[in-house]
Amino acid sequence: MSGSIGIFDSGLGGLTVLKVLAEKFPQESFCYLGDIARLPYGNKSPETIRKYGLQILKFLKAQDVKALIIACNSASTVFLGEEDFDGIPLLNVIVPGSRAALAAAGRDKRIAVLGTSATVRSGAYATTLKGLDPLVEVIETACPLFVPLVEEGVVGDLITELVALRYLQKIKQENIKTVILGCTHYPVLRGDLRKVLGPEVRLVESGEVLAAELRELFQNGTVPASSLGNTRQIRVCITDLTDHFERLATQLMDPEPIGRLEKVVL
Repeated sequence: MSGSIGIFDSGLGGLTVLKVLAEKFPQESFCYLGDIARLPYGNKSPETIRKYGLQILKFLKAQDVKALIIACNSASTVFLGEEDFDGIPLLNVIVPGSRAALAAAGRDKRIAVLGTSATVRSGAYATTLKGLDPLVEVIETACPLFVPLVEEGVVGDLITELVALRYLQKIKQENIKTVILGCTHYPVLRGDLRKVLGPEVRLVESGEVLAAELRELFQNGTVPASSLGNTRQIRVCITDLTDHFERLATQLMDPEPIGRLEKVVL
């Protein structure tokens, strides 16, 4: 898949990013890797997450990709500030997501971050947001049950709504209207989150943020864009394969066709 865009996440949540990018860049090919065998990353140490991330980046580089995207927020925290991997442009979600949240918040200066335990523990979003605007007030909330709920397909369910209600009480009480979804799984729960936080809340999602970053790389010539006549491929690889995850992947990517998932060994 020479000339494709490489994307990785700890599981299938990053398919929410792949879907957005596939829709916005119909001429581009993509190679996605979901590290299902070792998820979740959110409860692991930074050292372990970085070790896994380096293995995956090496795998994607071997597929001759022209750009690499760390869709996983937990992994993004341990690669923060690194702009390339062995000469291949490397994008992650922390800085662009923070910029997008500040723009969405405007004068309000209050932003909530929902993330895995690892993302919240790192303080990466709070540090980045305050570095961009020292006056911003940041509330970070770990939501460790959200990832397994998405991976099990428990969405739009009373259980999910009750879990969200428990996690989001402080954000709701303080009437914060700009919320960073600091995990690629969380956009799948968009409806459940809006039920708790209200329809007017501004949700900052990784897919839209990364699409803007990738477009900038195309426009400034850092990454060559594929021609419109190019025959695209969307390759989805995972480190463990079950019928359950294959069905869930198909649902998450609908209506983009992805074919059968490929099991790979890192």
